[in-house]
Amino acid sequence: MLLHPLPPPKSAVVPLPPAVLPAAGLAGVAAALVLPVDRPGVGWLLTGVAVTAAVVVADRRSRTIGPSPFTWANAVWGALALGLLAVGAVRASGWLFALCVPAAVVAGSLAVVGERTVNSVLYDMLALPVEAVRAIPWTGRGVGRFAARRDGVARRIALAVLAAAALVGVFVPLLASADAAFAAVVNAAIPDLSAGVLLRWCAVFAVVALFVAGGCYFLAAPPERATGTRPQRTGYGLEWTFPLAVLVVIFGVFVGVRLVVLFGGTGYVLRTSGLTSAEYARGGFWQLCAVTVLTLAIVAAALRWAPDATKADRLRQRVLLGALSVLSLVLAGSALSRMWTYQQAYGFTVLRLLVETCELWFGAVFVLVLASLVRLRPSWLPRAAIGTAAAALLVLAILDPERLIAEANLDRAAAGKPLDDRYLAGFSADVVPVVSARLPEPLRTCVLWQVLADDVPDGWPAWNLSRAAAREVPLGRCG
Repeated sequence: MLLHPLPPPKSAVVPLPPAVLPAAGLAGVAAALVLPVDRPGVGWLLTGVAVTAAVVVADRRSRTIGPSPFTWANAVWGALALGLLAVGAVRASGWLFALCVPAAVVAGSLAVVGERTVNSVLYDMLALPVEAVRAIPWTGRGVGRFAARRDGVARRIALAVLAAAALVGVFVPLLASADAAFAAVVNAAIPDLSAGVLLRWCAVFAVVALFVAGGCYFLAAPPERATGTRPQRTGYGLEWTFPLAVLVVIFGVFVGVRLVVLFGGTGYVLRTSGLTSAEYARGGFWQLCAVTVLTLAIVAAALRWAPDATKADRLRQRVLLGALSVLSLVLAGSALSRMWTYQQAYGFTVLRLLVETCELWFGAVFVLVLASLVRLRPSWLPRAAIGTAAAALLVLAILDPERLIAEANLDRAAAGKPLDDRYLAGFSADVVPVVSARLPEPLRTCVLWQVLADDVPDGWPAWNLSRAAAREVPLGRCG
């Protein structure tokens, strides 16, 4: 794996296949019409499907020789990207979907890249946006050549589009004025064409069309594949062995103390630290998170640069990194137990759930590290870590995080602990079913009114299951 983040410029040597411009244009038009940029909705999934279809069809129509670059790995990454975008059709939570969209871009980039690249993982994660920018002069020259063709194809296409637009502009208003039902369909399908709407359409068209062009630009280049071999790293192992051994000893002592605390129980914590269980948890969770992140960076550096030329080098790597990974799993479990104790005392929030999810992901990565130590070939590890992160986010969306938080806080309230109804009222329509079923009146209606205060009617591209279901819940008077 090379260290440079970008491949060398290639726009001057990559020909523009004729199918790229129509595919990019159609995908851009479809996205401009269906993408609800201001909220989660089914239009995000439809846009993802349009981009995927455009890239696949354009590559297939342009590839006259050679096998298709798409394999099962591309299909898995593509399905993961579409699954993340599909969250917008089911969950109404804005913060959740704001995490899913960039994760979908990363998964989509890896779906296009596949196994072709020998560039850095950072480039692979950002291949679509990077290649979209790099494809601007590539597509610009293609548009210029197309407009300058002497056979008049561009002129005939422009005339056909203008003629169709003129017919739509004449006949649709006439038919709409003749039938109220048809007029309702037209009004639902065509929004108010204000300057803001037109500007949004143009921006979405440009971004999506360039994403398609960037994917095609990458696929049009000669494939770059890894050779399957990597040079062995030689050098003195002392500068790696001694620090890692010291770190293993420190972690071992910490885990031993934690075992004493575990068997000693709450009374031991109170006697030795002078803190309550909740204060003890709050005082250590973030430090353990920082330790986990730093340890993961150290393990990654050791896998990348530590000597592995001899059998003794490889044995040291397996023993030290294996012990460090196992102890780090214990640390991650300790951090999770502390956060759980803290939440039981002070309540459940989005931030606390997200950091718990991150700790679980860190644990999964350390398990992957242990698997990579079997043969000491960690080249697959970065993509596996990215895939588990995206999968964890998708699983979190399936579990409905705001509903989980609301149910946990309502369970605490049922046990006699205070309920922060103002925090509950700040959630999205995802919490409407559990709030409607479990909160007593009039608090139920007051919370629901606040949850749905900013709700506006959805056009069909912005349709969302949670918001649609929430509108069916009857509301009374607050107060």
